[in-house]
Amino acid sequence: MFAAYAASIDRDQPLNGLELGERPDPEVRPGWTTVTVKAASINHHDLWSLRGVGLGEESLPMILGCDAAGLDEDGNEVVVHSVIGQSGHGVGPREPRSILTERYQGTFAERVAVPAWNVLPKPKELSFAEAACLPTAWLTAYRMLFTNANVRPGDSVLVQGAGGGVATAAIVLARAAGLRVYATSRDEAKRARAVELGALEAYEPGARLPQRVDAVIETVGAATWSHSVKSLRPGGTLVISGATSGPSPKAAELNRIFFLELKVVGSTMGTKDELEGLLHFCATTGVRPVIDSVLPLDRAREGFERMDRGDLFGKVVLTV
Repeated sequence: MFAAYAASIDRDQPLNGLELGERPDPEVRPGWTTVTVKAASINHHDLWSLRGVGLGEESLPMILGCDAAGLDEDGNEVVVHSVIGQSGHGVGPREPRSILTERYQGTFAERVAVPAWNVLPKPKELSFAEAACLPTAWLTAYRMLFTNANVRPGDSVLVQGAGGGVATAAIVLARAAGLRVYATSRDEAKRARAVELGALEAYEPGARLPQRVDAVIETVGAATWSHSVKSLRPGGTLVISGATSGPSPKAAELNRIFFLELKVVGSTMGTKDELEGLLHFCATTGVRPVIDSVLPLDRAREGFERMDRGDLFGKVVLTV
């Protein structure tokens, strides 16, 4: 079957390790099933995999891709939950949880094998391309907002780094849930797009906000950390799920964190129940993932190049 896969690791030039070509059909273990992929979306996780983060040379070649929507073995339209081993279904009792492509072949292929437990019905209101955007970036944003930040309608939230997949999802979901949303971006066009999607205002990174917020959604890391901490009201919550600009900020702002009794919460992906909630949320509210572009799988390299340059707003979807 045709697939986009990591053939080698290159920490400085990750796209050097990306190959497109034929790979063996997926192995179906006991308790697993096969999904025929109709659409899959690219995440920063895929670029990090090509750099060797979470993926070792011993696991190569590895088909990339976490997110997928397609057809199950009975022809039903489904969405794949990409966290493997979260419940113990389909894996050994001592196996830690992982994301597709860390231990098991991914979704950038004609077919993917996953535990049967990891397959959810796709709402008819969502297209395959829309549904394929949800299981990683959008699920991450959903958990950050509604589980870990625990925000409610009327609360205020700052989303750092508008334009990235998680940040874009957070803006749209927060607005749909009745939150007051502020956003930042270095790019003027991305700031304007953030306002179109529902942010009250969008600012350059580090700008003073009109008010301190209840929560900050942080995926940028070192470059925005100090601003994130300083933007919170006393008792506010900073939720972090990534550090695309690096993990080591110049100032940790520890004095401010303990004096104002701020909460710092790490967040990774989400549960199957949260993904089911997100699917229903989108189906019933009319919220749809922001899609930057849709490409056939044989043009996957173009999508990776766009993500590597940061030249996108929303998700890049690959169709099979």
